[in-house]
Amino acid sequence: MADRRGGAPTATTPRGGPTAPRAAVASAAAGSTLAGAVAVAVAVVAGPGPGLTGYVSEAGVTDSPYAAAYRLGVFALAAGVLLLAAALPPAARVAATLLAAGSVFALVSGAVACSEGCPLPPYEQATTADLVHGGASIAAVAAIVLAMVALVLLPGAPTALRRVAAVGAGVALPLSGVTALVLVLVGRGGLIAGLERLLLLTCVLWGVATATTVALGGGKEGPLVNASGRGRVPS
Repeated sequence: MADRRGGAPTATTPRGGPTAPRAAVASAAAGSTLAGAVAVAVAVVAGPGPGLTGYVSEAGVTDSPYAAAYRLGVFALAAGVLLLAAALPPAARVAATLLAAGSVFALVSGAVACSEGCPLPPYEQATTADLVHGGASIAAVAAIVLAMVALVLLPGAPTALRRVAAVGAGVALPLSGVTALVLVLVGRGGLIAGLERLLLLTCVLWGVATATTVALGGGKEGPLVNASGRGRVPS
């Protein structure tokens, strides 16, 4: 490898650094996210909740026989999001920070159970626990969606990750907007329940797809650079 300016060859290193540890963390992120999603889905489907017209969080109310499975699933999802944040390359630091924040919010959401029915304003009277749980859940999803947007907008992010994020954001952003409007204007019902499930599914699929992309090497950063940080090109 020779310097573009014609100088003597110098040692080069990949901008992304070692990829094997990152791939292992990404694989763990995908596995944890999938396991968490399955546990939550089982709790929602098998639990005594209102079915398709209720919030997903209703599977985690204290008196539900599947509350433990639901909470373990949420904790696994939180771990998956945090592992994904750790697996992203340095160029995606903004997205990683958002994912780390989303993981904390998800952890709070799983730790604080809502009351029966998981009531939310403005049409229902909510307890403090309901507000904490609901607020943390909304913040977790918002942070993940913003991480998708950040990956799309970051010029230094790997192309493969930007493409996956573009698809995820293209679905999640409209869903988020419609879900927020329905929550405020309509409230509880089959419509908000369906939108919530679609949005959560989008976040899970994006997380698994992104983690898989990194694990397979699609999260590598750009060209080689020399020790001084200047770009290198093949001679």
